[in-house]
Amino acid sequence: MIEVDGSKKSGSGTILRTSVALSAVTGQPLHIYNIRQRRPGPGLKPQHLEAVLTAAKICNAEVKGAELKSRELWFTPKRTKSGSVVAEIGTAGSIPMLLMTVLPICAYAEQPICLDVFKGGTDVSNSPTINYIRFVLLATLKRMGLKASLIVEKYGYYPKGMGHVTMTVEPSTPLKPILLESFGALKSVGGISVCTFLADRKVAERQAKAAMEHLTQKGIVVSDIQIVNDQSNPMQKGSSLVLWAETDACATLGADAIGRLGKPSESVGEEAAEKLQTETSAKATVDLHLADMLIPYMALARGRSAYLTRGLSEHLETNIWLAEELLNVRFTVEKDDRLYRVEKVS
Repeated sequence: MIEVDGSKKSGSGTILRTSVALSAVTGQPLHIYNIRQRRPGPGLKPQHLEAVLTAAKICNAEVKGAELKSRELWFTPKRTKSGSVVAEIGTAGSIPMLLMTVLPICAYAEQPICLDVFKGGTDVSNSPTINYIRFVLLATLKRMGLKASLIVEKYGYYPKGMGHVTMTVEPSTPLKPILLESFGALKSVGGISVCTFLADRKVAERQAKAAMEHLTQKGIVVSDIQIVNDQSNPMQKGSSLVLWAETDACATLGADAIGRLGKPSESVGEEAAEKLQTETSAKATVDLHLADMLIPYMALARGRSAYLTRGLSEHLETNIWLAEELLNVRFTVEKDDRLYRVEKVS
């Protein structure tokens, strides 16, 4: 049985999500304790609980300790199922975080899996936005052979949530390694600006315009930012902006920002643009957030993988630690001028 102390490293939900995913993929029973020990309100919150229960549905796992505020969990996976799976968070908890938990499990299933996630947040704080998952994470994982598509049925924001997302994943094993060892030259910059029931204020247009103006001032030409005046969720107004840059060396870097009451649309655009400009000017090959998301897939893939990132987040260090502990692989992290070279070597 895998034993994981959830108070180590970041002490966050990252440990829970990655541990459950790798347990399901490898078929090894998991015992995790001190769950989210270093976070406000330790233990399982609704989005963490639903992520565990959804993972359990997909791999027919036996679960003990799966209840709100629980700090200890036993997860015993069995054979991965196929077909349709439904999840319901019930708060504005992050749908992207739930998807990140189960995506590796779905990729290792024997048959396609269609996952419907209801009543959650698609674009909420302390989480990647749903369009970051669509256009940055999934685009990069496609280069590793992971076949997945994502449809946003309803956008959901804080505090009500009520979002709905459908993700379909085909069997994608064995995963291919990924080598992003050179930034190359900037090829294109695009994005998607979304607002829900805020079209009368031209929120999506203002977010996009501010981002384009900011990047133009920095000498970065934006190819296109898609404008989405969404009306999918009358329960919750909100907005978000995701930008991404692609290079001729096959790197994709992303940045996002979320609107909130009292925050000007122009500030949302400038925030996302500044984040992206920081990544491209550093000549990283993955952005700071993609860096930690890729670790489980690099660990599962056969052969050497490597990328360059501008910083070492606690989530990145946590995922490296877990991958080495649970999968018996080895990573190296070396400073390379202003960047860090992260490599899976065995």
